[in-house]
Amino acid sequence: MNQENNSREAEFVLLGLSSSWELQYFFFMLFNFLYIIIVLGNLLIVLTVISEPALHTPMYIMLSNLSILDVFLATYATPKMIHDFLHEPKTISFEGCMAQIFLLHVFAGGEMVLLVAMAYDRYVAICKPLHYATIMNVCKCTGLVVGSWVIGVMHSLSQLAFTVNLPFCGPNVVNSYYCDLTLVIKLACTDTYVPEVLMLLDSGLMGVASFLLLLVSYTVILVTVQRHSSMDMAKARSTLTAHIIVVTLFFGPCIFIYAWPFSSFPVDKVLSVFSTVFTPILNPIIYTLRNKEVKLAMHKLKTRYIFVGKVISLLFNMLSRFVRAFLPRSKDLLIS
Repeated sequence: MNQENNSREAEFVLLGLSSSWELQYFFFMLFNFLYIIIVLGNLLIVLTVISEPALHTPMYIMLSNLSILDVFLATYATPKMIHDFLHEPKTISFEGCMAQIFLLHVFAGGEMVLLVAMAYDRYVAICKPLHYATIMNVCKCTGLVVGSWVIGVMHSLSQLAFTVNLPFCGPNVVNSYYCDLTLVIKLACTDTYVPEVLMLLDSGLMGVASFLLLLVSYTVILVTVQRHSSMDMAKARSTLTAHIIVVTLFFGPCIFIYAWPFSSFPVDKVLSVFSTVFTPILNPIIYTLRNKEVKLAMHKLKTRYIFVGKVISLLFNMLSRFVRAFLPRSKDLLIS
């Protein structure tokens, strides 16, 4: 009982990215700028998809959900990291640490499943184009999107189930800028062999299964694309390239980190930052630069808002003129 109380009162110290004040000031400015770009860039994609009826298709609905997940994936730890650059000591409560672990695995797990769903969508569109509208209907698309969130939550709860009750009554220093589950488990003052194995099996099974499904899907799609040389296949090849780049950026760091899950390397921090900061920035850039439909929709959105802005400005000017013309008369009436 005493151990359980200690575990609930534990406070963890985060070492962050660097102990140099000069570097921390630089990182503070850099990551503030990058975080703003992440939020604005991904929300722009969501707004573009919502506002353009031509993009109300399964692929773009999933793309907008990917952008939402990217914003959340960047938000679970980045604001705390930015805050800690200018504050000492860099501490986080036990509850805050568990919340970070939970949110990380919800969003990362959900993104893994969503990437598989996007690969399935491309498989049906390229390999079975005549049946695409029937197979990828609204219900199927909604089910895939909702399913990615549900699986993410279930995966995170399973990770948290064998972590939250561990006793933390000894060392409390985490060599990272956030509560990395693999590092936090090692701080428990008990034998952590079983939790480590369960965590590795849980994350490993989900990661490997998602990666294998993606590998098989894109292999089949690439073979199909290579057999055709039409304009539609050229367009499909361009879209497919964007998907493969995003998958590589997402799974590359994850594979390296979980290949040695309970060993701490300096490059782990770099890969973690890449996964939670740079990947959410690159996703909207990759999909925007390589997709004519999205670029056209963004141009329409910009034109529409410029037009709305001009209309609002015109109405405001008319109202101002009316007020200026009416006020003198009002004053004359009041004087008389």
